[in-house]
Amino acid sequence: MSKYILGISAYYHDSAAAILRDGEIIAAAHEERFTRNKHDDRFPINAARYCLEETGIELGDLEAVAFYDKPYIKFERLLETYHAFAPKGLKSFLSAIPVWIKEKLFMKKMLGEELAKLGDGKVPLLFPEHHLSHSASAFYPSPFEKAAILTLDGVGEWATTTIGLGEGNEIKILKELHFPHSIGLLYSAFTYYTGFRVNSGEYKLMGLAPYGNENSDETKKFIKIIKETLVDIRDDGSLLLNMEYFDFATGLKMTNDTKWEKLFGLPPRNPDDKVTQTYMNMALAIQRVTEEVVLKLAQTTKDLTGADNIVLAGGVALNSVANGKLLASGIFERMWIQPAAGDAGGALGAALAARYIWSGAERKIDQPDSMKGAYLGPEFSDKEILKVLHKYGAVYEKQSSFDEVTKFAAGKIDSGNVVGWFQGRMEYGPRALGNRSILGDARNPEMQKKLNLKIKYREGFRPFAPTVIEEDIPEYFELNEPSPYMLLVVPVVDKRRNPLPEGYDKLELYDRLYHLRSDVPAITHIDFSARLQSVSRETNPKYWQLINEFKKLTGYGIIVNTSFNVRGEPIVCTPDDAFRCFMRTEMDYLVLGNFILGKKEQKISVEHFRKETFKPD
Repeated sequence: MSKYILGISAYYHDSAAAILRDGEIIAAAHEERFTRNKHDDRFPINAARYCLEETGIELGDLEAVAFYDKPYIKFERLLETYHAFAPKGLKSFLSAIPVWIKEKLFMKKMLGEELAKLGDGKVPLLFPEHHLSHSASAFYPSPFEKAAILTLDGVGEWATTTIGLGEGNEIKILKELHFPHSIGLLYSAFTYYTGFRVNSGEYKLMGLAPYGNENSDETKKFIKIIKETLVDIRDDGSLLLNMEYFDFATGLKMTNDTKWEKLFGLPPRNPDDKVTQTYMNMALAIQRVTEEVVLKLAQTTKDLTGADNIVLAGGVALNSVANGKLLASGIFERMWIQPAAGDAGGALGAALAARYIWSGAERKIDQPDSMKGAYLGPEFSDKEILKVLHKYGAVYEKQSSFDEVTKFAAGKIDSGNVVGWFQGRMEYGPRALGNRSILGDARNPEMQKKLNLKIKYREGFRPFAPTVIEEDIPEYFELNEPSPYMLLVVPVVDKRRNPLPEGYDKLELYDRLYHLRSDVPAITHIDFSARLQSVSRETNPKYWQLINEFKKLTGYGIIVNTSFNVRGEPIVCTPDDAFRCFMRTEMDYLVLGNFILGKKEQKISVEHFRKETFKPD
């Protein structure tokens, strides 16, 4: 008889649910995709219901439910922190503690009440530690029998960084770094100070960093200030933050703004203000410091474990620039990163920890991994798509075969159009990987500008990622292995690059941005890098077929891939979400399964959909 385990992450940010059947990952999804509330932190009732429906079971059929951290230990950390910093933090204390006393101290009861909404039956509740959940999410789905494990994030209960070793079905945690000393929180402090939102804007900071001037005295000064005043980085990668400059432990902000302004000579940037070169240099400075810490921690991990392979998870593992540097360092022979590396992935990790540690089940290793390409969310039938199209009175054509769909879409991309692409199961994790994607021509010098300003409605400096068919990776990138989850930033090969004009570093941001740096300018970032996704014929045959069709037409096996959403909204989940997003933007075509819709052919008022307001990101 099959055994099922449901994993849950909730109550901080990016809540999610995941389910296993005899250790096989059957389904996983973020709650935000159902509620349309970005980074939704509530109990993932919709995601959990989907997981049960996907497996065809009832709540009472579960062997266990695993929650991704230990609430009592987290509460202990809060109390000890407030005590250690007293009398500072009274306002934060009075804000946080009543919620804990009323709700979170009784997490088991609260979870039981939420689970009861899913059906009848008493199920054991398990609480693996936060970083064990991250470690489990990284090791158990990986293709390795044995691997070093490095997890890095803001904070779990006490741990902010852990080093471990996975072998067979066992995980041993070897070293931990504890709160408040955290590379994740240090990076988030700079996210806040440069004008982006903590816990969602870190990737914007990473995207801004290449606009900094590596050789400027200001960038070098910022790095010096960070390393001499804000953080003491040890040779083993451990670090100590100077808490005089940070307010996150007991305050309501990340930084002591008065001290930072005196230290750096500039105030925190207002999110609506222009991004000046100084903030670009600051972004580059903290990115370089982060990369240094990651590389030192990786070397320590190698020294402690002696393993040939490494797996990573935690929010900092989404820093694809640092990941690319780690891969290039050669410290480890092979590397695997959990595509849902942040807290949403903790749901999967908790379920896997329950499967292999709590129940002691034997581990089965899959190649290239057991994540199924991260295509673990809902999919929709032709009947369900048609229901939406009829609901809105949409004008559409249904193609007789998928070959016709790919020929049509490839031709429209080649003609400079932007195509919404909705196929199969929704992705798990923060990246769209070709099933809920917006696609464009990587060769088109206007594509980045068009996508940022007319489709995504977001900052114009933001880079876009390419998807390349796996066979053609070396044609475009300095990489000799797959990158299926868009978690590596690597250089574009020299033969694709164009020379830079004299005085390039002194040009304004957008003058640099729109310079044609390569023959695939829409995906070549300002430092000649790209955060690539490779797609294999086996993992996603439909997406591979589309790009291969584009290659037949143009000679280029590469396109632009960005997530199917607009600023402030989660990636689309349903055909209804996709159609509304299509109508609200200046997207040219929408492909829903075998159904094709053109914007110009629609008789319904576009303005009706554009009246819906965008939330700030």
